[in-house]
Amino acid sequence: MSIGETLADARRQAGLTITQVSRETRIRESIIRDIEQGDFTACGGDFYARGHIRSIAGAVGTDPVPLISEYDADHGPVGPMRAAEVFQPSRPIKIRERRSPSLGLIAALVLLAIIGFGAYRLVSSHGHSSPQAGTTPTAHPTTATHPTTSPTAKSSPTAGPAPADLVINVAAGQEPCWVLLTRASDGSQIYMGVVSAGSSMTWTEKHAVHMVLGNPPAVVLTVNGQKQNTNVNNVLDLSFSPPSSSGSGSQSG
Repeated sequence: MSIGETLADARRQAGLTITQVSRETRIRESIIRDIEQGDFTACGGDFYARGHIRSIAGAVGTDPVPLISEYDADHGPVGPMRAAEVFQPSRPIKIRERRSPSLGLIAALVLLAIIGFGAYRLVSSHGHSSPQAGTTPTAHPTTATHPTTSPTAKSSPTAGPAPADLVINVAAGQEPCWVLLTRASDGSQIYMGVVSAGSSMTWTEKHAVHMVLGNPPAVVLTVNGQKQNTNVNNVLDLSFSPPSSSGSGSQSG
């Protein structure tokens, strides 16, 4: 019995429809139908095909290990991934756009510079025009009779202490896991590749990051010494911030 036939038979025995399996796994119904018919073309590559097999098998209550072994025997073992296999159209990764400085902030800085220069000229003119002895100073109403705003009254906020480091460790067990790590502020890439079975990788960052795990159950993920939940059958999206930043982390399967 082929992989697709095994999954279809397990689904029917579990009393589930393709629509229900799609809702459970968040895999499109058309892809599930193709897989049940032995067609893995729409999966987007071997990496995602293995992930879909694992997810569907978990939803219908059958063991995914022999099915993945059969897939590897037909299509070859896990190898280096191409970039085209990583960014699947049905599940794009959202990257935040870099924001330009606020127009209000620029206007405030310019206003402070003008006020400071005006105060300097005002103080200098009073120093050179003080009345001489024996003369009677003539009172002239000027703006100097009113309190002048000091340029230090609107000083920019002092930067606080640098945030603590964010230490992330991914340790793979008996299976490899593909990892994508980017900076949350601008989406720039920190790492993209495969953590091989039996190996681990560690990253130390000072700012918030976004992480995608292709095979979450295969790894142990710790962030600043705390173990994270990776017991999900889908590609896992995670976000982490340094301890002193607001929010410690979130995840979506």
